[in-house]
Amino acid sequence: MIANLTKEQKAEVISSLQRYTSKELDCDLGDIQAGHLLEYILKEIGPFAYNQGVEDAKGYLASKVEELTGTCFEQGLTYWNASSGGRQIKRKP
Repeated sequence: MIANLTKEQKAEVISSLQRYTSKELDCDLGDIQAGHLLEYILKEIGPFAYNQGVEDAKGYLASKVEELTGTCFEQGLTYWNASSGGRQIKRKP
């Protein structure tokens, strides 16, 4: 999956790439060269970050699903319990 950047975002990233290569690599890139470098990075390296984000989201959601039973729990067989005051949802003991 290639990230869809707006024109403004793409221009900002290209400018950042040009600044980085100039300061850190002592190499000046034109707009076209920086644009090609950006496309390469998005196509070749971007999927690793994307996939890691998906895995992080999957792990987060899985942990929330595991907590669900402990978050909402309704005790059964409480009709004859006079102190219960009816049905109520509470944390699982």
